[in-house]
Amino acid sequence: MINVMDILIAFGIVSGVALILGILLAVISHFFAVEEDQKVKAVRACLPGVNCGACGYKGCDDYAAAVAEGTAKPNLCVPGAEATAQELGEVLGIEVEAPKDVIAFVHCDGNCEATAKKASYDGISTCKAASMLYAGPDACRFGCIGLGDCAAACPADAICMRDGIAHIDSSRCLGCGLCETICPKHIISMIPQETEAVVMCSNTDKGADARKVCKNACIACKKCEKVCPHGAVTVTNNLAKIDYDKCTGCGACAEACPTGCMKQVVFPDIPEGVHPSEILKESKN
Repeated sequence: MINVMDILIAFGIVSGVALILGILLAVISHFFAVEEDQKVKAVRACLPGVNCGACGYKGCDDYAAAVAEGTAKPNLCVPGAEATAQELGEVLGIEVEAPKDVIAFVHCDGNCEATAKKASYDGISTCKAASMLYAGPDACRFGCIGLGDCAAACPADAICMRDGIAHIDSSRCLGCGLCETICPKHIISMIPQETEAVVMCSNTDKGADARKVCKNACIACKKCEKVCPHGAVTVTNNLAKIDYDKCTGCGACAEACPTGCMKQVVFPDIPEGVHPSEILKESKN
């Protein structure tokens, strides 16, 4: 027969031990607690929270700690740009120069009309998976696959798939570089915000072969290289490249390009007065 008194005694012993352990844990947490560094907290509040690693650290928390300790420069947050630089300057009591504005750009114009499919892909719906099967289903093995790995990685919802290729809304792009990192074709790069000329191709095959798979491809004719008055354009490995330190945006290269892969552009910036964190907040809602 169950003895009620024995049960109560056992319950009391267990409760007493739990109470003692609870008190000990409270005492230990009080005396051994690590106080939060208010400077780190203040610096972290200035950062947009992208955790992109563009600053060279694992995330915003690590970068904030390094800035507060004085072991990292306070102008390495590319997504935060000028707004974050100003806030950090106020917190640190120093003048912080904003990092150079950059945006992501897709170096491919192989839309549905310009190129064709060499196969029908029926598998995992990611660019990474598709690219592992004969370099992807498109005729051009260098072009955008269009399954949206970059769009999925973009924290600001700045990328969409349209007409078979990725398109970036530069007014929302934070310049974090996550899309550049994840693209299996490496056709996305970070370029200066003030850029006025771009190469919309990544095909390094010889001109005739490139044109066979995409009518918008660079054919390495070197006309752009010859007409550039500042030596900003060179054709290397069958593909035109632009030196943005020399480019003045005169448009001569775009006018001379027979396939239209060289284009003049104007990239709008994030609207004045809008902090990158606001774009992030909007994209999550």
